[in-house]
Parts: sequence; structure tokens; C-alpha cells
Amino acid sequence: MAKPLTPLAIKNAKPDVERREIRDYGCQGLYLVIQPSGAKSWAFRYRFAGAPKKLTIGPVYIGSGKGDEPEAAEIDQPNTLAGARELAIAAARQVAKGIDPANSKFRERVAARQRAENAELLDRDTVEAVARLFIEKHAKAKTKSWDQAARLIGLKPDPEDPSKLLRSENGGEVLSRWGSRTVHEITRRDVHELLDRIVSRGAPVTANRVLAAIRKMFGWAASRDIITVSPCIGVTPPTAEISRDRILTDDELRLVWRGATAIGWPFGPMVQELILTLQRRDEVSGMARKELKPQDHNWIIPKERTKNGIEHEVPMSSAAWALLQGLPKIGKAGFVFTVTGETPVSGFSRAKDRLDAEILKITRADAVQAGKRPDEAEPLPHWTLHDLRRTGASGMARLGIQLPVIEKILNHTSGSFRGVAGVYQRHSFSDEKRKAMEAWASFVQSVVSDTRAANVIALRGGK
Repeated sequence: MAKPLTPLAIKNAKPDVERREIRDYGCQGLYLVIQPSGAKSWAFRYRFAGAPKKLTIGPVYIGSGKGDEPEAAEIDQPNTLAGARELAIAAARQVAKGIDPANSKFRERVAARQRAENAELLDRDTVEAVARLFIEKHAKAKTKSWDQAARLIGLKPDPEDPSKLLRSENGGEVLSRWGSRTVHEITRRDVHELLDRIVSRGAPVTANRVLAAIRKMFGWAASRDIITVSPCIGVTPPTAEISRDRILTDDELRLVWRGATAIGWPFGPMVQELILTLQRRDEVSGMARKELKPQDHNWIIPKERTKNGIEHEVPMSSAAWALLQGLPKIGKAGFVFTVTGETPVSGFSRAKDRLDAEILKITRADAVQAGKRPDEAEPLPHWTLHDLRRTGASGMARLGIQLPVIEKILNHTSGSFRGVAGVYQRHSFSDEKRKAMEAWASFVQSVVSDTRAANVIALRGGK
């Protein structure tokens, strides 16, 4: 009966006149290779794309009895039986993911040789160094959303000095894999593999955003003659995006409000202000107290923070203003939604996950109260924070508010205000916007308290 290899069997295995391979039945695909000279090594055999392949793991560590056993398993280094099995299992996982481990090893060797031959480039032309230059010299000056591109790459503003960049804890999507490599090493295949990994973990839209960020970065690097040609040329977005049209029902909106109350400061009130003001996520999260005008309860978003580069006046409803007055004041920078006191809140993905978890808890509790089993409660169908803005616009239309007023609230320059109309139409709609915001806030409050029938009639009557 075939048996797994043991350290003693490996030590006692004798060479033959020809090269021998002894299968380890304790680890699928692992072989002990013995040369006629007596040299012993490890190999992992597998099939990839229908063809047999071999990964050379490295020499066998027999043991000297002097306590010099390898601390960790490593390709091309002496490995014990346990270490070789660990590396063979890791290689098998690569195969299962569609990655050829032997080819990856070859490419890593080539990259190592290139790094050795171009040691002087390591500090100047690493992906991280070029990314920092790209953000500082180009993105900050040219785009309002430079911080989003920075986060995708793996950089973030320094909380103590926002003008400086720090590497994010997880290295983002790009630096976590490419940070120590030079931009000269990155190929189109590397780009495809990076995007495939992001898609395979269930984040196809993020993959599109990453491609957009690195396409601009490598294009800028090529324009500065840092690289000859961008590895992103010819790479298409991995996912076809469609225009979003998700609008939350009244019941869903009430659940989101209740969930926001449950998660509390700072994201809970921020989500509730998103609902009440209908402004964009980054505009609300970056709200500064100097932008708020107590005399008339207005919020003036400066042009530097708006998507279209136009200063935007948002009349705050009584409910929206009252919500702000109950929030803590942290730090001297004046941000309304902040944890550090120096920078606005971030980490929206984690916060959204917490919010969805609270909504599910609430839904299950409601099911129990209705005499149902909690496992009958289903999570809220996929939604995004931006859907709240669309939901509010649709809700205002339901209340009979005219489209031009809604567009002014949303700070849209298309639609009713495109072309000639946008040039000659200078009416601010301030009074109309304030009435609409109060009407919407009243409707939201009625939804939250589930007294919609009476309130909808009152709101429409007061239009």
C-alpha cells in the first residue's frame, strides 16, 4: 500500500543510475526527486490548461541536528518535508484560482533580476514612488476626486498634515501587490491579473475604478518619460456598468433611517443628513461648520467641493438643522462629521456593512414581533448611499414638486438648465428650494413614524 513520505524515508532514499521521482502520498502532486549524484530536491506536478506542468520547489533539507532547521518554507531554499508540503498546497491553491505557479515563479525570477540590474531605480521608480508623484503633481491639481484615486491605489492623506500622503494600512488595491516593484516591470498581463482578482472577490465595479486610476497614473508616467508605454493600453474595463435606477421604497427608507439611528455617531447622523439634504456623499461627509449659515439655516457648499465646480446653496429644513445642532463638536478643523477632529469621516464601505447588519437585525426583530420566525426576514436588496439621493428626487416628484426645483436642489446643470436655458436662467429658486426641502423632510418624518397618509395630503396641500 502506498504510504506518505517520512523524514527518515527521505534521508535513507538512495540514488539510482537514472533520475528518480518518489511520490509523496501525504500531499497530492508532491514528489521527492533524487539525482544519480545523490542530490535531492522537491517538485510539484500538476496540470494547467490541459497540459502537465512542474514547479521546482527547491532542495531537500535533511537536517544536521544542530538546530538550523528553516524557520519558514520558501521556494528555491532547502525545505523539510513539512515545508515542501506547505509550498505544494499553496501552489495547488494557485492552480485552482487559474494561476500557473511555475510561470509565476519564472516571472518573479525575471523581476528579481531586473531589480538587481536596475538597483538605482528601486527608490525612484517603484510603483509607490510614481503613485505619490502622480497624486501630488497631477491628480491633486486636476481632479476633485484625487483622494478616491489615492485610496484605490493605496495612499491616504496624513491626518496630522493632509498635504502629505501615507500608505494605507492594507496597501489598497495596487500597492498591496505592486508597491515594491518598479513601474518598468508592470505588464499588461499584471494589470489583467490584478483586475481579475478584484472581480473574483465580488467587486467588479471596484475593478473598473482601479483600472481608471492606474490608467491615468501610467499614462501620466508615460507622458513624463518615466516609462516608455503604459501597460494599460488595450485593457478594457472588466465589467459593463449600467446606469443605476434603484429607488428605495418608503418601508426601505424607514429601515435605513432606523438602522442609521442604531449605528449612531458618526455615520448614523451622516446617513440621515444624506436623506434630508439629498446632497452627495462626499459633500455631506466633508461638511464644515464654516459652510453653515445659522442666520438663515443655509448650507453653502463651496465650488471646490461640488462635482460641477459651482457653489451650491442648500436650504436646510428644520429637521436637518436640528439634527446638526445635536452633534458633538470634535477638534479645531471644523468638520461636522469627524472622528479625529482633523479630517472628515472615511471608511464608507465598512460603515455601510455595519448599517446593513443593523437593518437586518431590525428586520428580524420586526418579524418576531409580527409572529414570524426571524430567519424568514430577508436582507435589504442591494442599495448604495447614492440611491438615497435618487430616492429623494423621486420622492419630491411624488409630492408634486416641480422638476426645475428638484434639479436646483441636486445642483444639476443638465436637464432643465442645459444649453441656452442655463446661460440666461439666473433665478436662484431659493424660496422654492426651501419649501421643497421642508416638504421632503416632513415626508421623511412621516415615513419614519409611519403616518404617511395624513402627512402626504398636508404636504401637497401646502405646495
